[in-house]
Amino acid sequence: MTPGVLTCTPDAQLRDVARMMARYRVHAIVVFGLDQLDAWGVLSDLDLVAAIDTVVDAGTIAVSPVVTVTPDATIADAARLMEENQSHHLLVTSDAGLPVGIISTLDVVRAFAGD
Repeated sequence: MTPGVLTCTPDAQLRDVARMMARYRVHAIVVFGLDQLDAWGVLSDLDLVAAIDTVVDAGTIAVSPVVTVTPDATIADAARLMEENQSHHLLVTSDAGLPVGIISTLDVVRAFAGD
């Protein structure tokens, strides 16, 4: 898991989201509504690239629903959820439902490889 979660609102402009991704060197941003319990979707760098010629906001292209997992989930659990949901990112949430991190397919590969 990568600790911490970068977020934006559904009305965030794609250029601003791209700047966040570039600045923090991340491949996904979680799109939230009014509070941290209102996850709309996940916006990946690939989603952004696919929509680069359109004038849309983050909420329009974010992949939804958000697939979540708890910090105590195993790598096998994460891999199974990704496969079942055709998702490249899982939002890691606390028992209270608050975001604490994100797991990407690369995180799963690294853990499986023992890195």
